[in-house]
Amino acid sequence: MEETLTDSTYLILLALLKPQHGYAIMKEVNLLTNGQVTIGPASMYTILKKLQTSKYISLEESSDRKKIYLITDKGRIILEQDVERRKLLYQAGSRLLAKKGD
Repeated sequence: MEETLTDSTYLILLALLKPQHGYAIMKEVNLLTNGQVTIGPASMYTILKKLQTSKYISLEESSDRKKIYLITDKGRIILEQDVERRKLLYQAGSRLLAKKGD
């Protein structure tokens, strides 16, 4: 696996499964997590820059001068790998907690 994503990076990539601008990404992350996670602008734009550098997302200027971010094929592959990794962690935790109840 190339890289393990932080929770914030993971959520931003999930939000970017549809092209969005910065404010919409923050709203989407909040929505995805039922209000449990809020990513502030400073953190989000730092992460977006890192994602661009890694070629996980690309940037497109829209007609109203908003910056629209899009996940790349490389970003989608990394996201899919991280989803699988998180599934394994979840399953291990669930299995071990269930054994504790025995």
